Amino acid sequence: MTISEIRTILSQDDVEEELLQEILSDGRKGVKTLVGSYMKRLERKSRERLRVESMYDVESRFYQDGLTHIVGIDEVGRGPLAGPVTVAAVILPPHWFCAGLNDSKKVTPKHREEIAAKIYESALDVSVVSLSPEEIDAVNIYEATMMAMYQAVKNLTVSPEVVIVDAMPLHFNCPTESLIHGDAKSASVAAASIVAKVYRDHLMDEYDRQYPGYGFAQNKGYGTAEHIAALKTLGITPIHRKSFEPVKSMVLGK
Repeated sequence: MTISEIRTILSQDDVEEELLQEILSDGRKGVKTLVGSYMKRLERKSRERLRVESMYDVESRFYQDGLTHIVGIDEVGRGPLAGPVTVAAVILPPHWFCAGLNDSKKVTPKHREEIAAKIYESALDVSVVSLSPEEIDAVNIYEATMMAMYQAVKNLTVSPEVVIVDAMPLHFNCPTESLIHGDAKSASVAAASIVAKVYRDHLMDEYDRQYPGYGFAQNKGYGTAEHIAALKTLGITPIHRKSFEPVKSMVLGK
């Protein structure tokens, strides 16, 4: 076999054992380099599979009892000065593997988009709820987040058997676990965090086109220096939260 042919073969993850042994016995320097790269790639993939599987430790306790409809819940957008708070509820197939699945804050925007698409394709159910700035101002961000979480679960078509939520103390008619940093500990919550983040980011990208100058596509509504400066020069938009400072003081004319 030529080195080019071997490179093509080793670009695959599943090489037949007999063919792999033949390649391993090839003493050419170029082949040895390709084999070394192949082995390192397999090792990385194996470590990633083990990392993702470790995120099912919480779910596995319930899988053992025959409970498979486990809902992961997470939110994004509690802190921004503008835009909605968004909650996602996701039910994954047991031990579903997706390379890169993690807390959305630890995943690049491009990879989040790819993982979100895979979640929508493979999940048993997905629900997303966004509450507007007006709804947030009417209660408060904490209450609005809880309302969105309950609504997201209510909107699911698959009945939950277990709920795992990131930090919030929710109560359902089924086993419910509130995990601090749940998006880093539970695969289901991590999936929800990615879906919620991608959904809200798309909304903020659209708002950036509607209300240029605030940098919503970049800051997603958070109070960056650019955003604060725009508030002072351009004023308040309909998507700003009037109960949040410094928007609140601007509304009151202070």
